[in-house]
Amino acid sequence: MLIRDVRIEGAEPADIRVEDGVFAEVGSLEPKEGEEIVDGGGRLVLPPFVEPHVHLDTCLTAGDPEWNQSGTLFEGIERWAQRKESLSVEDVKARAGKAIRQQVAFGAQAVRSHVDVTDPNLIALRALVELREELADYVTLQLVAFPQEGIESFPNGRALMEKAADLGVDCIGAIPHFEFTREYSVSSLDFACHLAAERGLLMDVHCDEIDDPESHGLETLAARAYELGLGEKVTASHTTAMGSYNAAYFTRLLRLLKLAKINFVANPLVNIHLQGRIDTYPKRRGVTRVKELVEAGLNVSFGYDDIFDPWNPLGTGNQRDVVYAGLYITQMMGYQQICDSYRFITHNPARALGITDSYGIEVGKPANFIILDAETWYDALNWSAPVIGNYRAGKLIAATAPVEREVFF
Repeated sequence: MLIRDVRIEGAEPADIRVEDGVFAEVGSLEPKEGEEIVDGGGRLVLPPFVEPHVHLDTCLTAGDPEWNQSGTLFEGIERWAQRKESLSVEDVKARAGKAIRQQVAFGAQAVRSHVDVTDPNLIALRALVELREELADYVTLQLVAFPQEGIESFPNGRALMEKAADLGVDCIGAIPHFEFTREYSVSSLDFACHLAAERGLLMDVHCDEIDDPESHGLETLAARAYELGLGEKVTASHTTAMGSYNAAYFTRLLRLLKLAKINFVANPLVNIHLQGRIDTYPKRRGVTRVKELVEAGLNVSFGYDDIFDPWNPLGTGNQRDVVYAGLYITQMMGYQQICDSYRFITHNPARALGITDSYGIEVGKPANFIILDAETWYDALNWSAPVIGNYRAGKLIAATAPVEREVFF
């Protein structure tokens, strides 16, 4: 297959040849006899989107059995605890499968889902392990053992985490800010980090997702990652308390973060909604210090987090929405910042998920790519350009018709 006249990551027009499911050539190419030809029409081609943080087990459950009326993180946890009582493998697979297909339609091919393992039967995890295998030809699904109600603060929390590791999760999680005490918080992170190190697994921690400036789980996580040599295998998600840290503490913390070389995921759509709920005015933005982390050379991604569930009463899974809102929320509206922002949902999360060896538009790598109905990312972002083609190993797995706008005056 020859894809003609496309702009790879916004560069000058070029052609792409795909053979046997991999990128064979990139440049100014002539068609071979009988070769399938796709006319790119000067459109933008990117590596597929990578979703670094979503909760597929909870998706599409908003209002069931009750709505989160306060809009807070903690009421969301209460509502989900109610919904967990009626979980079944079939229920989770049906909802998660629908959400994944939506994400693929919007350009994703790799998804990291946190899965609640504070369930003695691990129903959601068992369901998503099955779904991971069933959809492997279309999407790379990573699963995080996520202790929604705590490790030390939930009955048999440690045993459930170990059981989740036995069932085949890709990552070990934690939620230090939700543990009963500071001592529990530190103990939970010690346990999680050592479990990940012993099992050779990645880590992704819900870390300091709270407005409390005294919530310092991140320093513990970074210190353990540094001590154990886990480095880029570790991701700190949310870290919204960082938006409330004073400058002196943040400056000291930043040195440790750079030494540890951990990844970060911000979830600007959901956290702008959940955080700052008990503030009067001024109200906090509820996001971590994305700009400062990027400027320090740390790897930062944007996640969707929740899709129509107890923490987010809206949502489709379209990562373009997260970038668009995230740039406004984090005040990263400089022209070059906008042009580079596609990296928050492509190369940066690919690095956090540890899939860079097979990711990117380079000769010899799997022919996974998307075509957007725009010439540049700037225009694609500004005009909500659809992903008109999502290709995996050179095969079209999702398509959307280009938008036609007409004005009659």
